[in-house]
Amino acid sequence: MKFETAYIPIGVPTFHLESAQKEFESSIETLRKFDSDIKVPEEMLLSIDKLNAFLDGINPDLVIVQNITFANGAYITEVLRKLPCPVVLWTLREPVIDGGRLRLNSLTGAYSAANMLRSFGRPFTYVFGSPNEEKVQKTIGAAINAARLKRAMRELNLLQIGHTPQGFGFGRALDAEMAATFGTNLISIEARELIDKAKTFTDEDAADYLADARDKIRALDSVKEKNVLDFARLYKAYAEYVKANDIGALSSRCWPDFFTAFGTPVCAVLAMLNDLGVASACEADTYGALSMFACQYLTGKPAFFGDPVSMDENENTITFWHCGTAACSLAREDTGAEAGVHCNRKIGPTLEFGCKAEPSVTIFRIGKDAEGKFRFFIAGGEALDKPKQFLGTSIVIKTDCKADSIVYSSVEAGWEPHFAVAMGDVSAELECLANMLGIECDIY
Repeated sequence: MKFETAYIPIGVPTFHLESAQKEFESSIETLRKFDSDIKVPEEMLLSIDKLNAFLDGINPDLVIVQNITFANGAYITEVLRKLPCPVVLWTLREPVIDGGRLRLNSLTGAYSAANMLRSFGRPFTYVFGSPNEEKVQKTIGAAINAARLKRAMRELNLLQIGHTPQGFGFGRALDAEMAATFGTNLISIEARELIDKAKTFTDEDAADYLADARDKIRALDSVKEKNVLDFARLYKAYAEYVKANDIGALSSRCWPDFFTAFGTPVCAVLAMLNDLGVASACEADTYGALSMFACQYLTGKPAFFGDPVSMDENENTITFWHCGTAACSLAREDTGAEAGVHCNRKIGPTLEFGCKAEPSVTIFRIGKDAEGKFRFFIAGGEALDKPKQFLGTSIVIKTDCKADSIVYSSVEAGWEPHFAVAMGDVSAELECLANMLGIECDIY
């Protein structure tokens, strides 16, 4: 079914209807900028009967409830009884203050609606202002994008390949927990299944995958030929499984199995998949993969995945790094994505580059607190034009908040050591998503 947003302008006919009608028409015009197919009523819903008639014809993923004039709590009660989806509550600014008649009384209506929302235990996003105000448009746009992402998570098949290494259990996910919280379908297989499949392919079988890699990765010939050919086989095995099972994101075990049982790392395979739009995390970090998926969905670009490894207080930067799984398209233009060998095992191919500059990025993590409850980490910044910092792939972020404050606070709060970096400012969308899911946020 197609994603659906619905606009629900509630009120009563005893206020200044000429003013209300202008706001109604202006609101629809604004909302269609963010969702051209948004469901809107033919007229303002100024009675319970008209409201119910409209509600009976929609099945939305998000409702934008606006007090077009004052409406008592019975109106929002009907919405909450019939629609289980997230809610944006929108208060209109009073159009005229001249000592005369109160035209809309939208704000009092918002208090009535919010009181009922809380009574129902329903989280909601709130915004106050007229349709043409930037803050209003930003909030509504973020909420619609968050609702789209929430639905995409519900339709997502996430593949968990193998188990997390010892000491990395923070990334291990349970299928029931993943489905209950995010609606995501978690599929689990053993790493040996894909390793064994890769071993059955000939050089000719994997030739197209090797050609694709040569188009994106420089200096592949610097890596031993056997490892390059085995990488192409593994790339084919992963890509075919992803396609056959409609996988949108995956987490993969990497060390030690791919060095010991296959002789070639999986790093470059994950990089290629990231460029194909399949969010792919290493070290079997499934919540890391889901974090990457959210970032990729909201920006339309691959997300970086890595550890925070360095901080420069004077520059106000934090460097994120990993062994070489970043999408080739994130590489600096002057170097491109180069092939190398794993920094510890000295076996390739891995990816080697520093990420190109990006004016706005968002650092994000879906994690858990000490009690096992989900939480979101959100921080904004700018990716600087920096060369590769260490062997592997790296990105240097000048954070909006003080870098040392972020590091101290997140370490003390027990955050996991893997983070996704979205290539764009999607903080508002992620905060809205957390609200829709009833998940707490640590915002920096």
